[in-house]
Amino acid sequence: MVSKPYASFSGLVSDDLLDIAPSPTAIPRLIKTPGIISNLECFGSTDGDSDTTISSIRERKILVANMLPLQAKRDPQTGKWCFTRDKDSILLQLRDGFSVETEIFYVGSLKVDIDPSEQEEVAQKLLEDFNCVPTFLPHDLQNKFYLGFCKQHLWPLFHYMLPMCPDHGDRFDRSLWQAYVSANKIFADKVMEVISPEDDYVWIHDYHLLVLPTFLRKRFHRVKVGFFLHSPFPSSEIYRTLPVRDEILRGLLNCDLVGFHTFDYARHFLSCCSRMLGLDYESKRGHIGLDYFGRTVYIKILPVGVHMGRLESVLNMPATSIKVKEIYEQFKGKKVILGVDDMDIFKGISLKLLALEQLLQQNMQMRGKVVLVQIVNPARGYGKDVQEARRETYLAAERINEVYGSANYTPVVLIDRPVPCYEKSAYYSVAECCIVNAVRDGMNLVPYKYIVCRQGTPKMDEAMGIAKDTAKTSMLVVSEFVGCSPSLSGAIRVNPWDIDAVSDALNSALTMSDTEKQLRHEKHYKYVKTHDVAYWACSFAQDLERSCQDHYNKRCWGIGLGLGFRVVSLSPSFRRLGTDYIVSAYKRTKRRAIFLDYDGTLVPESCISKVPTPEVLAALDVLSSDPKNTVFIVSGRGRHSLNEWLSSCEMLGIAAEHGYFIRWKRTAEWETSSLACDLDWKSIVEPVMKSYMEATDGSSIEPKESAMVWHHQDADPDFGSCQAKELLDHLESVLSNEPAVVKRGQHIVEVKPQGVSKGLVAEKVLGRMINSNEPPDFVMCIGDDRSDEDMFESILITVSSPSLCVMPEIFACTVGRKPSKARYYLDDVDDVVKVLQGLANASCPKSLFPLEVQTASKRSVWQVEQDAT
Repeated sequence: MVSKPYASFSGLVSDDLLDIAPSPTAIPRLIKTPGIISNLECFGSTDGDSDTTISSIRERKILVANMLPLQAKRDPQTGKWCFTRDKDSILLQLRDGFSVETEIFYVGSLKVDIDPSEQEEVAQKLLEDFNCVPTFLPHDLQNKFYLGFCKQHLWPLFHYMLPMCPDHGDRFDRSLWQAYVSANKIFADKVMEVISPEDDYVWIHDYHLLVLPTFLRKRFHRVKVGFFLHSPFPSSEIYRTLPVRDEILRGLLNCDLVGFHTFDYARHFLSCCSRMLGLDYESKRGHIGLDYFGRTVYIKILPVGVHMGRLESVLNMPATSIKVKEIYEQFKGKKVILGVDDMDIFKGISLKLLALEQLLQQNMQMRGKVVLVQIVNPARGYGKDVQEARRETYLAAERINEVYGSANYTPVVLIDRPVPCYEKSAYYSVAECCIVNAVRDGMNLVPYKYIVCRQGTPKMDEAMGIAKDTAKTSMLVVSEFVGCSPSLSGAIRVNPWDIDAVSDALNSALTMSDTEKQLRHEKHYKYVKTHDVAYWACSFAQDLERSCQDHYNKRCWGIGLGLGFRVVSLSPSFRRLGTDYIVSAYKRTKRRAIFLDYDGTLVPESCISKVPTPEVLAALDVLSSDPKNTVFIVSGRGRHSLNEWLSSCEMLGIAAEHGYFIRWKRTAEWETSSLACDLDWKSIVEPVMKSYMEATDGSSIEPKESAMVWHHQDADPDFGSCQAKELLDHLESVLSNEPAVVKRGQHIVEVKPQGVSKGLVAEKVLGRMINSNEPPDFVMCIGDDRSDEDMFESILITVSSPSLCVMPEIFACTVGRKPSKARYYLDDVDDVVKVLQGLANASCPKSLFPLEVQTASKRSVWQVEQDAT
């Protein structure tokens, strides 16, 4: 194992965020597997293109969570800290999903405060004995991070609770956010101390560490990172209220794989990415993927399971058998309904009690025979909402017991204390029905544990006096707002807010026939047994490996500042087009063809005015006036607009409406494409588009001479996208026998004549040059959208013709770093203009751009070649 402290993260967080006590000395570098690995200094590099690899003997995974899977206590005799594994921790249980050869490291905090003087000794002990790396957050930072931002902001928001007023949630506190970022940075530092970046996989767990992936990706561009969210992810209407929403979304998008319990949670996340970051997603061979700056971020949907072996071992404990007998004796002759919940406002405990009260009120025969045992787990927070939930729970329980109870009958039994696993398992085994009534919850494994315990073991059957071949039964009443609800098709699903419905569900569960209970139980048990925690871990690990398999097939660049950092990942042959490099090639050549897109290339997409700037017009005029050049603007816009905007360029060629109309210079006549003359299909398209425009607020229709375009960039992103897909299918159906094609672009659906494309424009222009015995030795094509990809492809095919003796120098260039058929890229419109000005200066050194000429002349030949490579 190799570790090395990495460079500072000061570029990601402000100075005040880092004003915290320093962590103890970095964990000593030591070998936990046979062999010797040298301490390679290249690990400190942040260069995403490093090809250095390190051989490892064993596959390694680094699991990162808020808390380590350990229990800690002081030895009363020696005063030393003693640690044991927490067998109920999911981090420990998911180990069964990996191969036995896999070495696992855990990074997280301890549940106890360790004095700074003891931290180094404890860190060494935990690494050697448990493969654990403690983070040791300072006490004040820990409180602001966990009890502050996590519990006061993220936890309520992710459970659909907004701070509408000071008495209903806490308003956003920037200092708590700073503590959250600082804590995530410390976690990143600890991960980087033990990781072999090119070999190890990092699996991050839950909402406490949402920006950690950004820190890791900043340190090493190709780090292999998966994230699983164990809580709900709210709808975009709720999530968008978070002031730091973009930073958190970008944190998750710096992962390779993001996992959720249900499709609803994943759908909400994808909707947020679409609405707030403008990202689209698609299903690729059954896997949902988001394209994010050349990287594909995959989405995993799979609920976590329980550890069957752990539950069965607890059931076989003598203490469990003894407790089962006590419970049987305590509730003899009564039917037990069980609830196991944290003391939390989202668990719906008070609503559950109201439903029981109504059950007893409306069904007199139930009185004295039904008992609700409510186990209350210790609260994870200490806010006023927890105190209010506790007060409401106790008041409701006291009222029910007072009205319906008697000397030997207590309808509600509250167990508000830490309850060991064996005792919970005993209650699970005895309960006729289990109810999970949360108003909003993540996965919640209580129903799964209940099912396994009701299935029992031979020892448990013996303790309960059940015959060997007796059929097992169980009944579940589950809130439809709980993550496990979709996987429990045999449960009675309820709306927890509907007290009547919950009461009726409890009545049905208690009075249902044993045969029906048995069938439901068998269905549930089969699912829980086959979808346990090992299955979940194995499936996630396999998908993470698949998501990372192309890491070293692409080049990577880090862009963006602070928590907006992201990595651009593109083909190794894809590089930035240097102005000096293309000018050098331009000067060497004698016959040149230049093709330029308009929107997004010469004028920004964001500009309302689409008139080109004087600088653009001047450069185009100089280039097109050079007798060695053939320059064409190739656009989807109409010919009248382009003619008006570009009228000052006399020798400039224009291809309008994707090449349906072509004019070779200003004084020439417009030529109409011979591929499609019949436009009668427009009468079919117009009423269809109009109906979608009327039904989609914010959409519009752009009629062209040869085409019809439906725009939805100003519509609701989700609804507009949905309507665009439906419109595409609708138009393809009605135009199946017409000479027209329907294409979907960025926020548009366009119908145009068959055979008309920008690619044919390039083919026609280049073909005319070749037939005139003036074959080009320099071809430049710049565009920014999907339609320009046709030009890039057509140019490559045309210049590969055997009729050309010499292959011309080709500069196919896309605007923006993104996957493309082009070999080069420029960042934005400003870069395009600089390139055009540089070429114009080469054609006419006395033109309007002396600064660029001076700059270029100072460049050495070596520097020019560096731009190329």
